Amino acid sequence: MKKQVIIIGGGAAGFFCAANLDNRKCQVTIVEKQNKVLQKVKVSGGGRCNVTNDCSDPVEMIKAYPRGNRQLRQAFSRFFTVDTRKWFESRGVRLKAEKDGRVFPVSDNSLDIIHALEHEVTSKGFKVWTGVSVKEVVKSGDEYHVHLENGNVLNAFCVVVACGGFSKPEQYDWIIKAGHSIVSPVPSLFTFNVPDKAIHELKGISVEQVMVKIAGTSFSTSGPILFTHWGFSGPAILKLSSYMARELADKKYDFSFMINWLPQMSQDSLRASLSKAGISHADKLVVNACPFTFSNSFWIYILHRSGIESELRWKDLKGKKVNVLVEKLANDQYHAQGKTTFKEEFVTCGGIDLKEIDFKTMESRISSGLYFAGEILDIDGITGGYNFQAAWTTGYIAADAINSKD
Repeated sequence: MKKQVIIIGGGAAGFFCAANLDNRKCQVTIVEKQNKVLQKVKVSGGGRCNVTNDCSDPVEMIKAYPRGNRQLRQAFSRFFTVDTRKWFESRGVRLKAEKDGRVFPVSDNSLDIIHALEHEVTSKGFKVWTGVSVKEVVKSGDEYHVHLENGNVLNAFCVVVACGGFSKPEQYDWIIKAGHSIVSPVPSLFTFNVPDKAIHELKGISVEQVMVKIAGTSFSTSGPILFTHWGFSGPAILKLSSYMARELADKKYDFSFMINWLPQMSQDSLRASLSKAGISHADKLVVNACPFTFSNSFWIYILHRSGIESELRWKDLKGKKVNVLVEKLANDQYHAQGKTTFKEEFVTCGGIDLKEIDFKTMESRISSGLYFAGEILDIDGITGGYNFQAAWTTGYIAADAINSKD
């Protein structure tokens, strides 16, 4: 007889696990509480689906995971980015790597990824149930009983929990009843809300390479930053929100941070550039001759923050005014009051305690036959295809272990 396998969650990890299960050995049912499956895959990357990252070095790759990096280094030796690309491309999905390392379908359409996953699952004769929530998972002897909210009970040889991250601790209650511990969930990958009209008026403008640091900490991140109608976003902010997820939650998202707008330059270099501009543009208005690669609107903004009048000429930019401008360029301070989810890409820091999982199989160390994959685990990464790669890897390892299980 075939092994009955119940997969809880119709997202990336759940579908990839099912897609790699052997239908000669397994009969699979995916149970998804939403009315549609793979919704996060659909909306990710602005509907393009950032499938994975172009990184080919696991040691380098794990640096993108604030939580779970040690466990993923072991897991990536089993199924890594190159394997993900081969898997999808062998099923007709052509992929491309962009210069920042993100990998997308050549079509720039997430539906290509969805169709590949759905076809693999349905062609094996596996079932997909939608609009069905799990109430409880109970083990009796060697068998699991998955109790659904609609009153039905599914019996299984193996259960794979791949339902994604939950934002509220009580949503994990049915997993806790199954014997597992939860690392309390808090949001990751969010933008900073800064109530400042001058910032909001610059929405859509980006600065290509900055350094951002949370006040009172030694941690900083670098990369592009984007002005929005609520504050700041962009890779530098998102990375910082991920690495500092717990610390910022403890501060209730009320905190100060500093931006170095030109981190590649020392303060002495900044002064030298301003001095040079004072000579070469002596009679020009400071607002009309920017010595850096800033947009005109941002240059005017930073001058205004520095208290420099629009009618000031370069030959008159001296003393205290230079000091203030250098300080704003190198150490511009802001205060955040709240956060906003980055587009549709809600990511949770927290989940199943990783000490309770065998990463060689993704099987529970507490209850044999119970597996975990994807964001339900206390694993999360920064933007760039890292979270999907963790889902593909853990889903694949769980499937491989179930295929081999007697």
